[in-house]
Amino acid sequence: MNRSTAIHHRVRNVKRSTSFEGYFKVRQYTLEHRTHEGDWTPPIQREVFERGHVAIVLPYDPWQDTVVLVEQFRIGAYAAGLEPWLTEPVAGTIEPGESAEEVAHREAMEEAGCTLTEMESIGTVLMSPGSCTETAAMFCARVDSRELGGIHGLAHEDEDIKARVVPVKEAFAQLESGHISNGYSVIPLQWLALNRARLRTIWS
Repeated sequence: MNRSTAIHHRVRNVKRSTSFEGYFKVRQYTLEHRTHEGDWTPPIQREVFERGHVAIVLPYDPWQDTVVLVEQFRIGAYAAGLEPWLTEPVAGTIEPGESAEEVAHREAMEEAGCTLTEMESIGTVLMSPGSCTETAAMFCARVDSRELGGIHGLAHEDEDIKARVVPVKEAFAQLESGHISNGYSVIPLQWLALNRARLRTIWS
């Protein structure tokens, strides 16, 4: 079932139309939902941005105590008036028929030239549920970082991605200073801060 049209007993009279369809889609929903006091709202109209679902993976080397992060231009940050070259984990869109784990392995090779071995799920999160259907399945994966780094990405997708091997303490410092500000980066790094000692024990 399409996640955006899932049936829920507290939602009724759903009407959906497409306002825009290009690289992404914008859907317009009209619906009624139960209030906290048990009544029904009048018909409300909302526009929803649909861009698919993604997999995020933070490659971690427990031997060197490093992470592999990528840097690339992000149009959303540019349009928001922020620094547009963001430091992030590896990420990619989940295409029909793919699992999140398959995407994590594929994107790790495409964006950073690395092979993932052990992998742990961090969880699946909604980043902006007030306006967007996108979910992110997040992972942390073991990697040997000694020969990694450099420029990667697919030319036919106009990707220009710089992969860097970063000491974990440096990555945490960038997180604390606000240099790393993308939610898809903050969550995996904070998860690693909580689980780092355990991973170094079981993955080493």
